[in-house]
Amino acid sequence: MRINIIVKNTVKGLIMNAMLVGADTLGNIPGVLDNFGISINKHLSGRNSSHQRKVDRLPAGTDLLILFTDFLGHNVMKHFRQLANEENIRFIACRRSVCSLKQSLECVGLSERCASCPNACHRKH
Repeated sequence: MRINIIVKNTVKGLIMNAMLVGADTLGNIPGVLDNFGISINKHLSGRNSSHQRKVDRLPAGTDLLILFTDFLGHNVMKHFRQLANEENIRFIACRRSVCSLKQSLECVGLSERCASCPNACHRKH
């Protein structure tokens, strides 16, 4: 009997999908997330009133929730944290800066895949 196990782990080279909440513009953040093997599944600025309405669940396929704390109110953050907990999805809360994001990702056990990858990367830098 053969059992296939799919592990979502950046060390194995598989992509994680993240939902980002907060920040009008992302600047260099997509590049940082790409270095960690994370793709942006959905981004809500949190400023628009329609973004602040209660959604009943996170988008399908979300593996990680990233909350940018300097652009969100407490109630919006609390709601999205509860959704992540209900769906057993990891979340991080940090300021919208490259340094803060990298530090938060490393604190939850993620590492930049390019730094530890033994294979040559075919991406253009």
